[in-house]
Amino acid sequence: MTTRPARPGPGPAPWRDDPYTRALRAGHGPLFLRRADGWLLPLEVERWLADADSADDSVLTRCRGAVLDIGCGPGRLVAALAGRGHRVLGVDVSPAAVTRTVRRGGTALCRSVFGPLPGEGRWTTVLLIDGNVGIGGDPRALLSRAAALLAPGGRLIAEAAPVEVDERCEVRLDDFRGTPGVPFPWARVGPDALRRHAAAAGWTPVGTWSTAGRTFTELRR
Repeated sequence: MTTRPARPGPGPAPWRDDPYTRALRAGHGPLFLRRADGWLLPLEVERWLADADSADDSVLTRCRGAVLDIGCGPGRLVAALAGRGHRVLGVDVSPAAVTRTVRRGGTALCRSVFGPLPGEGRWTTVLLIDGNVGIGGDPRALLSRAAALLAPGGRLIAEAAPVEVDERCEVRLDDFRGTPGVPFPWARVGPDALRRHAAAAGWTPVGTWSTAGRTFTELRR
């Protein structure tokens, strides 16, 4: 059964809970996505908080024009792109992440990608990095939404999981320091699964590359 994308609503929201906020404030993990069966996916908080690295640079050099970073986290890519002269906006549902991005000199809004966003249909490049193709638990819905944000001829750059996987599940944020966060839908897709979902949403791969154990795909409509 297809999981509908998460949308803002009343009550606790994922990524606003204490585990993620605590990790950003502390500047380090541990922080995990915990599946209902107990499986844990480590989240790379320290890398997110650091400056853009060589793998990130392979993405940054492919960005053109105005860039929208979906799920920007604490803003390392937003800050790097701004430093290169791009008009760039980060969006994230975490107030703590948005605050970090702004402190780094970037521009960011606390918004869901599934809600109204500035410049819809006018962005030249859209980014889904650090596993963010899993946002909402429905990759095809997210990829379709990304298409609506791009200008004609625009490109999407997405990062796939480092292994071949295609799953949708419910997860919680957990740092083993307190109560885990509220459950929310998430997805993990490897390179082949990403291309399948992209094709179903009307995308064509322009190129795929791997560096430093990470795999990226550039897509066009």
